[in-house]
Amino acid sequence: MNGITFGQVLIVGMGGFVGSSLRFVMHHWVQKAWLPSAFPLGTLAVNMIGCLLIGLVIGLSDVRGLLDQQWRLFLAVGVLGGFTTYSRFAYENFALLSGAEFFKVGLNIVVQIVLGLLLAWAGYQLARVI
Repeated sequence: MNGITFGQVLIVGMGGFVGSSLRFVMHHWVQKAWLPSAFPLGTLAVNMIGCLLIGLVIGLSDVRGLLDQQWRLFLAVGVLGGFTTYSRFAYENFALLSGAEFFKVGLNIVVQIVLGLLLAWAGYQLARVI
């Protein structure tokens, strides 16, 4: 698997289960209990919490050296990847900004958001015709 071990896949998969379960619970708790509305507050909360947590996890790993590679995989890729991929998107843009890659960060933001919306629309349209 191109340098990826079965153990790494298992670690990420276990973390993904935890993160996806947490996302499901958190989203519904925020959306229903805090402020029921048509605005997706649950998703917003999950995405923003995920951004904070991925910064913390990567910081504890990179800056403090407190997390080894397995814990980083489990938490950053597995748990937070299952919790929200938006956290990874935010971190990657932060890393581009930190490297003064302003064109790349702008391009990444515009392409991912615009193309994502277009593809969501296209998938919906496809579902209507099949």
